[in-house]
Amino acid sequence: GNRGDRGNRRGGEGVERDMATFLLWLLVFLVCWPVAILALLLWPLVWLLLLPFRLLGVAVDGVFSFLRAILRLPARVLGSR
Repeated sequence: GNRGDRGNRRGGEGVERDMATFLLWLLVFLVCWPVAILALLLWPLVWLLLLPFRLLGVAVDGVFSFLRAILRLPARVLGSR
């Protein structure tokens, strides 16, 4: 599958995931509100800590796409006759 369309929120998939996340947070809020508030306050810090790994993932995905294009180039050139 294409991993480049993860951030696309126009489809229903992203909205459903966001709704499920919100409902899960509401459930945690009702059961144990201090944990829910702590999670809400710590989420930006967690996002910042994970950002370098996301950037590394984008770079590795780009390298693999480049290698795949190089390996498929002879077949594309020979197949275009």
